[in-house]
Amino acid sequence: MASPETVASPPAPPPSAPQGRVRWRRFAAVMIPATAAGGVLVALTAQGVLAAQFSISGIAFTVTADKLDGTGFEQFGSLDNTAPGSPNLTATGGQQIVMVSAIQSAQLTNLCQSVNLGAINLVLRAGGSTPVQATNLVVDSDQLSGDASFTNISIGQDASTLSEVPGVTGPLGDFGQQSDHVTINNLRQDNYATTAASFTLPGLSMSFQSNGC
Repeated sequence: MASPETVASPPAPPPSAPQGRVRWRRFAAVMIPATAAGGVLVALTAQGVLAAQFSISGIAFTVTADKLDGTGFEQFGSLDNTAPGSPNLTATGGQQIVMVSAIQSAQLTNLCQSVNLGAINLVLRAGGSTPVQATNLVVDSDQLSGDASFTNISIGQDASTLSEVPGVTGPLGDFGQQSDHVTINNLRQDNYATTAASFTLPGLSMSFQSNGC
């Protein structure tokens, strides 16, 4: 007696392609509770002070402000590093060349910070009617633009001898510059790290938006 024919099951339909997926690993790396945001904007680093203690995420974020007004300004080059095994910046071995900008006392008007999470942006805004206040502000950037003016600037100073921001200096023999005062209108930065001794964010709001700063 012949065995009955086996009827093959119809193939399962292909899974639908994911739509608008958010990179939640990125979100987890950069999301900061609003109650703690007064002290931190993102991962923190400062050359010669905190660099050995912090590894950057390797995810760049954008910061804009209508105006930055700062007393005591320093700038020099540095090299940031991700944590061992990080999936970011693999093409450069986990390293990112940055310009370090340090300001002893800063005010920022209409501050905006955004992080691209893939399908959406996490956007922080503050300092509308009352400017954001920061002390010992240190920012690691790979791009900076705006309309800048300086008072009593020295260019080409050895980075290890900079003195406008207490405790913040660059490597011995590296190029540096500093000034008594800096004003930057229409500021825009692509940053990898920021730290401050204090950060006051009047009118703070954080939300998910389709567009960044």
